[in-house]
Amino acid sequence: MPAQLTVIEDVCKKYACACTVKTATKPPQPIEKSTAGASLLAQVIVGKLVDHLPLHRQEKIFERHGVEISRKTMGGWMAQCADLLNPLYRSLKEVLFQSKVIGTDDTSVKVLDMALPFARTGRIWPYYGDKEHPVILYDYTATRERAGPEKFLEGYRGYLQADAYGGYDAFFTDPARGLIEVGCWSHARRYYHKALESDQPRMGPALLLIAQLYRVETPARTLSSEDRLRLRQLQSRPILDKLQDYLLEIQAEVLPKSPEGRAVRYTLKNWTALTRYCEDGDLEIDNNATERAIRSVAVGRHNWMFFGSDHGGNTAAVLRSFVASCQRVSVNPFAWLKDVLSRIAVHPITRLTELLPHNWLPPSLN
Repeated sequence: MPAQLTVIEDVCKKYACACTVKTATKPPQPIEKSTAGASLLAQVIVGKLVDHLPLHRQEKIFERHGVEISRKTMGGWMAQCADLLNPLYRSLKEVLFQSKVIGTDDTSVKVLDMALPFARTGRIWPYYGDKEHPVILYDYTATRERAGPEKFLEGYRGYLQADAYGGYDAFFTDPARGLIEVGCWSHARRYYHKALESDQPRMGPALLLIAQLYRVETPARTLSSEDRLRLRQLQSRPILDKLQDYLLEIQAEVLPKSPEGRAVRYTLKNWTALTRYCEDGDLEIDNNATERAIRSVAVGRHNWMFFGSDHGGNTAAVLRSFVASCQRVSVNPFAWLKDVLSRIAVHPITRLTELLPHNWLPPSLN
């Protein structure tokens, strides 16, 4: 059956007796005094953040259904929904901070600025919880300065897996901060692939050793944390030692600013972080799960092109957090949004965690 738009009219009857007059109250609305119901709001959000449909395209789609909804109106709806879901976003962040390890990365987005004749560059940062805390949060910042992740991660203690972005360095050098760096072999491997064309004799053996590290991880995925650690100590450690010796051997043979020189320098400089996964079976060899969380933003920005403002970036980050967290635990984002938006206004604040995607039950199962 094709999609349909339905107008629902709530009739609030008045009842009177000799002493009083009472009017029935209508069901709570996600957005007070708005014509949009929860299902329409869910459709707009999913269309923009899952199907990557810019609001101007959705405007044309609604026109074909015989309904005029301006892109400006839909943008306002999304911002109001993000405000409505903010308490749930904070609850999601509390779950994230219970993770033993959090993965993070960042990607650029264009942002319009009325004070500038051109679009400036903002950043979207995904934060990926561990398997015991299956949530993904996004944060938006106007710049790539360290202050963004520093503010977001304030209060978190544990492992942080990321690339070697210099803004993180201060987190790991201050013992009071309580953060331990975990490197990403996927990032390191890319340097060798880039250098392979210019120096195959030296880069080939390094890539072969990295491939052997990943070969160990194939059977390790199905093991318990303790067994995974034992396997890595038995098989991965000797490979890492061999790789380190090889890189130290060729370090003096490559030009520092050449692609192969950058590959060797990156690996040796970050060696402690890159080998930390061999100290704990709960850690991963790379940060690929977090990078996959970025992919939707990368695909989306080729369609909707830019955020209209910093406020629009914050709105997208909040709403994308719920969409991605739903997808991670195989929950239909539309069904979740439709249900949660229809009842969050009257849901007890002491039971907010029931609405988080990994705890949520469809209405039919409640």
